[in-house]
Amino acid sequence: MIGDAFVFDGVAHPFNFTQKNAYGQPGQMFAQHLYAFHATLTPEGERVMPADDFLREWTPADVRQMVYDESDTDMLVAMPLPLTDLFRDGLSPWETCTELAARDPDRTVFWGSVNPLEGRRAIDLMERQVGEFGAKAFKFYNVRYDYGAPFPWRMDDPQVAFPVFEKAQELGVNLIGVHKGIPLGPQPVEATQTWDMDGAAANFPDINFVIFHVGMPFLDETCWQLIRFPNLYASLAATINFVVRAPRLFAEILGKLLFWCGEDKIVYGSEAPIFHPQWALRAFMDFSIPQDLCDGYGYPQLTDQAKRKILGENLLRLHGMDVEATTARLGRAQAH
Repeated sequence: MIGDAFVFDGVAHPFNFTQKNAYGQPGQMFAQHLYAFHATLTPEGERVMPADDFLREWTPADVRQMVYDESDTDMLVAMPLPLTDLFRDGLSPWETCTELAARDPDRTVFWGSVNPLEGRRAIDLMERQVGEFGAKAFKFYNVRYDYGAPFPWRMDDPQVAFPVFEKAQELGVNLIGVHKGIPLGPQPVEATQTWDMDGAAANFPDINFVIFHVGMPFLDETCWQLIRFPNLYASLAATINFVVRAPRLFAEILGKLLFWCGEDKIVYGSEAPIFHPQWALRAFMDFSIPQDLCDGYGYPQLTDQAKRKILGENLLRLHGMDVEATTARLGRAQAH
């Protein structure tokens, strides 16, 4: 808990940045871009890790310590990455994420992740991740680098995407996240746009889709989608971290989201260990949208209620968890 807010961190990755894990220059470029995010957005007064300290293999114990022992986080999503086109183990291996989740089964939720371009193999892996390891949701990455060149797929593709969505529903999973915006490494920027979310949301109205990184830099497009489809949500992962270094930019991001889609459709994610969760949590709890932006653009103010929803309550609901029961159970446990 931070103040009276229950904190459910929607994404942390046990990265494997070791050089031997990367497939040549494209993988190394991807890793360097993530380090640039860490070095650029970590604010003054907080530790900026040297590249050698950051670009290493992060263990479940490392991530757990940062998120649970060193911040006011109550629950966490252990989030794998399926980037087996750039890294031998996908960069954030799903097997390592299951280890992270197993350390705190009452607090840490495992999301599965597969590459839908692999067809039957992806479907089989989804079955295993849910059946053996209790995956509660899935995270997909549209922009691949298969065969040594950009090889994107779309969320509205009936042949590639729809079979994995149908399989998720068959497995009892109705929560799917997708990386949008934030083009990294050699990924072409146009393939990170959000246009394909319309078809996904319209064809699968019983699945809740989370657009990660609020689609930055395609925020305006994302906002128009969020208001048109009740099953679309936005994650502040890798955008909440502007809150200290670029507070006015963050105020515009958050103000637009609150104006167009409201406080019930926004969820928090720290992106640990790219960023240490605690400084952003502290800053967010103290944050308010400048009054001139509220007056000039009609942005709602960021209320205490909105902060509670964004930091934890919305993500609990998306996981089908009772907010009051979960916050009471884990909130009391953390207080003691």
